[in-house]
Amino acid sequence: MQMAQVSSHLSVEMETLNQVLSLIEAFKAFDGDNDGSINEAELGGIMGSLGYKASEQEVRAMMQQGDKNKDGLLCISEFLEMNTKGLETGNLANVLSAAFEALDEDGNEILTGEELHEAMGNFGLALSLEKCENVVASLDMDGDGAVSLDDFRLIVESLI
Repeated sequence: MQMAQVSSHLSVEMETLNQVLSLIEAFKAFDGDNDGSINEAELGGIMGSLGYKASEQEVRAMMQQGDKNKDGLLCISEFLEMNTKGLETGNLANVLSAAFEALDEDGNEILTGEELHEAMGNFGLALSLEKCENVVASLDMDGDGAVSLDDFRLIVESLI
């Protein structure tokens, strides 16, 4: 693969990652009780915030389609799976898995903002600690201030 192809491929994967991060942020913003699930009304709010004007019937249909375990709620993995079907994910899941392993320097299966900041510095990327902490917060599914391997797997599995 030539350099231009690699660059183009990475650009597509980064665009996809940005879209996934936007979906995660929207989900977390509308998960009012922070239980990791959203109901039909919250789904309607998310869709509106993302620029989709869906009717109540359309939201209900989306909910029924996305709710794999039929509990009347969408968890983050169901929501991501439903909203990433049309995205060109390429090798993004593999890239993200390898990245997690590389960034988790102490091997405790938890990635903190500090670890991300240090790793980015090692790669020659000058990202502020605040920016790194914001990235980790946007991926943190359980609100513990870090991205666990389980948090990460939810995201990766929704992209496969």
